[in-house]
Amino acid sequence: MTTITRLAALFCLGVLAACETVGGAGQDIENAGEFIQQGSQEVQDDI
Repeated sequence: MTTITRLAALFCLGVLAACETVGGAGQDIENAGEFIQQGSQEVQDDI
């Protein structure tokens, strides 16, 4: 493999890894939001 091909392959792997990380962070934020909504609903039900 040439140097350019190797660099391109490494770049593509980095991009794919970054996309996976952002997707995971989005899921974590969504889960936190749902937890907050459930907590606030419980407080409203107690009032």
